[in-house]
Amino acid sequence: MKIKRRGSAVWSGGLKDGKGGLTTESGALSGYPYGFAARFEGQRGSNPEELIGAAHAGCFTMALSMILGEAGLTAEKMETSAEVALEKVDDGFAITSIHLSLSGKVPGATKEQFEELAAKAKAGCPVSKVLDTEISLDVTLEE
Repeated sequence: MKIKRRGSAVWSGGLKDGKGGLTTESGALSGYPYGFAARFEGQRGSNPEELIGAAHAGCFTMALSMILGEAGLTAEKMETSAEVALEKVDDGFAITSIHLSLSGKVPGATKEQFEELAAKAKAGCPVSKVLDTEISLDVTLEE
């Protein structure tokens, strides 16, 4: 089974004065604005790092829900935040860390069990594995 999802970006202009739009296949984002100021200067708009954080938090929490179910547990509520660190490294920038913060209410689970199952979800969720994967690229130059 292979599932494919799509996201896209458009960009016009230079790095600092340019403007872009992010769109997701689901329609959750449709031309949502992003740009240099939103990414590096804290201004309003989106950026790739917060989208990675949201994707990671969502994937991890869903994976943990599955793992809890396998252990005979069901979460009443779980909340996860993901802090994605973007830092200057050598001549460019890199995502240097992602910190997940989980809070959950799981009737019947012990603290140790919840920690163990969360560690399993962190290691096994597809987004956690994304940086250890093959990356391919198709390029089209339009006239």
